[in-house]
Amino acid sequence: MGKFEIKTDKSGQFRFNLKAGNGQVILSSEAYTTKSACENGIESVKTNSQDDNRYDRKTAKDGSPYFNLKASNGQVIGASEMYSSASAMENGIASVKSNAPGADTVDNS
Repeated sequence: MGKFEIKTDKSGQFRFNLKAGNGQVILSSEAYTTKSACENGIESVKTNSQDDNRYDRKTAKDGSPYFNLKASNGQVIGASEMYSSASAMENGIASVKSNAPGADTVDNS
């Protein structure tokens, strides 16, 4: 079972990571100025993760595939790591779809 971990970065802003059951980070958020905004971001991931149209599949300058998960307003709510192949990226998307909806939240801020 996956989990969301909230943490505070060096500048005092809040971020979350979605981790798969094996502890690997599968989605990372942007910075939020408040914990409640960060928690709203987590809820948005839970809601939007099931819609394949919300995944923006990208390619980095070095050719590595990655994806962004977007909210209904088009705002990026989470970004993946860089993957070695398109199929590995698709596995990452499948992992977000399966882990996000029922994931617990751990507050490490």
